[in-house]
Amino acid sequence: MAPFTENSYEQALIELLRDSLGYEYLHGPDIERDYHVPYHEAQLRDSLATINHGKPLAALDEAMKKLRDIDAGSMLQSNELFMDWLQNGLPVSYFDKKEKHDIISLIDYDNPHVNTFQVVNQWTYVEKSEKRADVVLFINGLPLVLIELKSPSRDETDVSEAYRQLRNYMKEIPQMFVYNAICVMSDMAESKAGTITANEDRFMQWKSKDGQFEATEVVDYDTFFEGMFKKERLLDLIHNFICFDKDEGRTGKILAGYHQYFAVSAAISNTERAVKGDGKIGVFWHTTGSGKSLSMVFYAHLLQSRVKQPTIIVITDRNDLDDQLYGQFSRCKDFLRQTPVQAQSRQHLKEWLSQRVANGIIFTTMQKFEESEEPLSERSNIIVMCDEAHRGHYGFDEKINVETGEARLGTAGIIHKSLPHASFIGFTGTPIAKRDRNTMEVFGDYINIYDMTQSVLDKATVPVYYESRVVNLNLDEDILRQIDEQYDYLAEQGATEEQISKSKHKFSRMEGILAADSTNTNSRARR
Repeated sequence: MAPFTENSYEQALIELLRDSLGYEYLHGPDIERDYHVPYHEAQLRDSLATINHGKPLAALDEAMKKLRDIDAGSMLQSNELFMDWLQNGLPVSYFDKKEKHDIISLIDYDNPHVNTFQVVNQWTYVEKSEKRADVVLFINGLPLVLIELKSPSRDETDVSEAYRQLRNYMKEIPQMFVYNAICVMSDMAESKAGTITANEDRFMQWKSKDGQFEATEVVDYDTFFEGMFKKERLLDLIHNFICFDKDEGRTGKILAGYHQYFAVSAAISNTERAVKGDGKIGVFWHTTGSGKSLSMVFYAHLLQSRVKQPTIIVITDRNDLDDQLYGQFSRCKDFLRQTPVQAQSRQHLKEWLSQRVANGIIFTTMQKFEESEEPLSERSNIIVMCDEAHRGHYGFDEKINVETGEARLGTAGIIHKSLPHASFIGFTGTPIAKRDRNTMEVFGDYINIYDMTQSVLDKATVPVYYESRVVNLNLDEDILRQIDEQYDYLAEQGATEEQISKSKHKFSRMEGILAADSTNTNSRARR
């Protein structure tokens, strides 16, 4: 039996893309073209005319010129500019008796069938040297996905060798990657996708065709390609799930993982339902370290095109988390196409909401809501994103202070009273259900669950190993019960979740508790 070579795998992949996913197949050497142009120029011109039907020839000519002459500095800077054009349209200026301005679409996202999808093998491009890419996926003549393959049957090569080849291409033919959206490396046994800035460990598998998956470390190559490169899904990924994270001279190009894509898509569908109903969008449970903050960015971005002019309020329960999440959104403000704001006080939040009837993203801590129970806004196009929803976002019922007789709403009740017609979504890594502290009671059912087991298998979260040891525990159950009751009492008196958390951290020294002998424990209890 003949070995399954790299060429055999290439042909199998082409058949999958052509026969199962409907891509048109072209053999690179058969295409008449200039090898010093990285895209398929003739196809690009034809596609632009088709998807921009009725636009003047002068506008199309200007678009072709701007695409040909992209030079924003480095390869990464040029790619960032190109991705902006790809996602939002290419602005052009042209003369037709007088100067006019227009936007030329490079992809028709509303009508996927109008676009041209092609799979091309052995695509040659000449820049610093001549290189021939294994497989390239073109949309409207643009080489948006470059796939580097390695033989499944050769022990000396693997998917890591494909990554090294991609990095070599970026040095020798950098202009090819100006027009790139996604890079893929595959040896059939393992297939991963990433971006031009991603290290090898940030290339991720795509483990589902439809959002359903079982806990597994490796999936078949057809699950990867069919799951990621269905025409409509590829357009959705390009349009809504690739962003640039920019921070003080460091720029990272981010591609959503499969767990983020399917979860955010489900969250958007739930939001469309909730804004017309009870306002409970649901609980987005993704374990810590799996990219929840970026999932929130993707959600906020996509929300703007699926819900009419939404105003987004992001609520955290601590100042440091507010700063962290605000920083993440600020670094992605170009992708969000608006600059987030951080509320300085409840009054600032109220004034900001009163000055607009649509759009905008503002960050605030939940403590600002507790300053008053008066409504901040009566609008129904407000979407509230609550981070760390398992902490503090509870309590619709009033509680009576037995000493003062004063009735006080729980935090959830206060926030909902402040925004009576808003819709709420909870983001958490560890949802809980205890007494009235029930995450789903406040936000609705789970939207998507991505737990620690799958996150570790995907290498999105680093596993934690520990060595157990036997210790003698001398804990007085009555004392522990009294401590819990005291903290519950403090919460009823108005202490914030942050204050209680700090108090527990200060007075609960785990090493001291676990290592304490009976004499010390009893003497502390007596005191």
